[in-house]
Amino acid sequence: MAKKKEVTVEEKLRALYDLQLIDSRVDEIKNVRGELPLEIEDLEDEIVGLNKRLANFDNEVATLKSEISAKKLVIEEAKNLVKKYAEQQKKVRNNREFNSITKETEYQELEIELAEKRIKEFKAKIEQKNEVILGTKETIAKQEELLKHKSAELNDIMGDTIKEEELLLKKSKEYGELIDDHLLKAYNRIRSTVKNGLAVVSIERGASGGSFFTIPPQRQVEIASRKKIITDEYSGRILVDGALAEEEKEKIDKLLK
Repeated sequence: MAKKKEVTVEEKLRALYDLQLIDSRVDEIKNVRGELPLEIEDLEDEIVGLNKRLANFDNEVATLKSEISAKKLVIEEAKNLVKKYAEQQKKVRNNREFNSITKETEYQELEIELAEKRIKEFKAKIEQKNEVILGTKETIAKQEELLKHKSAELNDIMGDTIKEEELLLKKSKEYGELIDDHLLKAYNRIRSTVKNGLAVVSIERGASGGSFFTIPPQRQVEIASRKKIITDEYSGRILVDGALAEEEKEKIDKLLK
């Protein structure tokens, strides 16, 4: 079996800095988009929720209309019974039968009165719900217009950067595969804990990039020797010398042109 080529510390440092340059450019692109993707996602979720709410209101209105139809049938049936009892009263033979029919008539008249009351209540509820439905539809239309506007805005931004981002993400993966797993995990961990996402920085005017703490000359010599991975004791960032950083920046700039 062929032996796997051993990667030198300098090669690891170069790969790490290349990865940092690429990921920093991706960060810049995402910053240009700002909160637009999240805003669009929130709007989409809100519209879905509003449409579900609208569907529930429509179902409730349909149920109320069914209740009204049922009550109208009750009224119709009760009125028919009242007519029937009125005819029966003409043929009664004694007071007991007359009183019994009278009670049945009164009961049916109460049924009619109660059904009519319920119909009025149901109609009032339908009217209220229709007002809410109208307001919900107006809100949906407004949010859909806002979503359309923000989506168009995002598409304009992405139209200028989508190809570059696709290339950057591809290269980020490629360079990430050149780095040991434990070193890549350390890189990602540092990136997630620092504000600007800089896990690998170069020495600038005797201090690590983004830091005001001076690095001792002897330490700077060690960093420039590229013999081992050295981190900034204050920020935890991986340090590379200025010359290496400049060389890799030129390389990546040419790659992305």
